[in-house]
Amino acid sequence: MKKIMMMLTALLAISLSACSQANKTKENKEMKFLVAYFSASGVTKAAAQQLAEVVGGDLHEIQPEQPYTDADLDWRDKQSRSSVEMQDKNSRPAITGKLQNMQEYDVVFVGFPIWWYTCPTIVNTFMESYDFKGKTVIPFATSGGSTIKKACADLKATYPDVNWKEGKLLNAISKKELETWTNGLY
Repeated sequence: MKKIMMMLTALLAISLSACSQANKTKENKEMKFLVAYFSASGVTKAAAQQLAEVVGGDLHEIQPEQPYTDADLDWRDKQSRSSVEMQDKNSRPAITGKLQNMQEYDVVFVGFPIWWYTCPTIVNTFMESYDFKGKTVIPFATSGGSTIKKACADLKATYPDVNWKEGKLLNAISKKELETWTNGLY
């Protein structure tokens, strides 16, 4: 009788553990992911596409209403469009292609190239275009030499009510590294 009770207790414990694991898996599958990105040269776009594939998320390009030309992106020219925008903390370049279903997403990855050690001002336009209440927002970036730390600090300071998770540079990152990074972020 004692053996039977011990076996039943063990089976019950295994069953409860399996149910608990099934709920976690189900919760993750029910979550909806968005990978929104701004890419001036295509580098951030490639990282965003790979990230969307890894997390099973939808992809959304943050598109400027007026596309950037090579001259606009010349950071050495203090009069170039990008230089002027980055000097003006209130700059909010207009975007096109607004999402109609932002409320459906639980986790939003926001990607961008690092400009002047932070995110381009068009990212602020994106952040101010939607309600992020109840969402987890995770920045990612690409860069030729800067870190993402200042960009993350700037975003957190500008949008303190957003539930930010730690961001990451995704320069030449492998699929395996992306899986490791995203596992447990949300």
